[in-house]
Amino acid sequence: MMEDDAVWASLPVPALLLDEDDNIVAINPAAEGFLNTSSKSINGQKVWEKVMIDSPLEDAFERARKTSSPLFVNDVDVGTGERAPLHCNLQIAPMAGQPGHMMFLISPRELAGRLTQDHTVKSAAKSAIGMAEMLAHEIKNPLAGITGAAQLLSMNLSAQDQELTDLIVAESRRIVKLLEQVEQFGNLTLPDMRPVNIHDVLDRARRSALLGFGAQMKIIEDYDPSLPMALGDPDQLLQVVLNLLKNASEAAGSAGGTIRLHTFFEHSFRLRRSDGEGRALPLQIEIIDDGPGLPPDIAGDIFDPFVSGRENGTGLGLALVSKIMSDHDGWISVTSVPGKTVFRLSLPMVKPKKAKSATAKSAKAKSSKES
Repeated sequence: MMEDDAVWASLPVPALLLDEDDNIVAINPAAEGFLNTSSKSINGQKVWEKVMIDSPLEDAFERARKTSSPLFVNDVDVGTGERAPLHCNLQIAPMAGQPGHMMFLISPRELAGRLTQDHTVKSAAKSAIGMAEMLAHEIKNPLAGITGAAQLLSMNLSAQDQELTDLIVAESRRIVKLLEQVEQFGNLTLPDMRPVNIHDVLDRARRSALLGFGAQMKIIEDYDPSLPMALGDPDQLLQVVLNLLKNASEAAGSAGGTIRLHTFFEHSFRLRRSDGEGRALPLQIEIIDDGPGLPPDIAGDIFDPFVSGRENGTGLGLALVSKIMSDHDGWISVTSVPGKTVFRLSLPMVKPKKAKSATAKSAKAKSSKES
């Protein structure tokens, strides 16, 4: 029995055990993290009230129970009612030796599906960086000369002709601003990783947004005050949050809207890198807005360079956000429907320092005394 308990606790994916009436009998630690609840508090509750799936499964689930056969469901969105759904595969099978009982496994696909995309974004970022250097060198300097020449010409022109030179100056400055954004994307500075209070970062971003581009927005704080320190670069993380707040504010337009900043801890969230090494990313930040949502035709490519949902957008803002999160060994994801868009940032936390053992302290004291 102890071996069975060890296997159950060691399963790397959320697992639920259901009785013949679809009541939850037990969940493993991974499921506790996924559902953000404890096994004790969820036992006896109906599974369909706690696990929300965007596909009708009850009939197929009951057939699998009656025929004692497994059921596999791919590519469905699974949520809990408290956070944005994740793209998952489901594996359902009868429990041997317990008639009517079913094992319910949830395998999130979002991470696995975007690992390849993460490498693609990095490759695209390198190409964009090279282009940024070329553009900055070849275009910015001539533009400065064009702007200066147009300003000199305007001194001896009529008011009607000055409109043309003013247009030249304005458009030249707009191009320079675009190039500066491209240069920013091409910045190869690595993050200065140190302990960061993510709530301090969020507060700085919130205040800055309300005083500027987000003045028409209502920003709600929904923080978990018990969160430990994150490991990251506070200035770069501030840039990430500001970019996401700005996108949400611009999507809302002059009518305004509501943005909710939500933080929570999810101990089961891990990212397995291409070298096979796992990385725990338990600190979660969600930027949730009630705007129109992402255009469906670009939703899957929104983190790629030069993909933008705005008419005059450069398509570099979210690519820069993705690059910064990648440099932090973190993760960014998005789910979007009209009326609710959720950008989720997942970050590592600072590892607690191990306390020195009494033996080590005693040995050190003895060494100091002898010397």
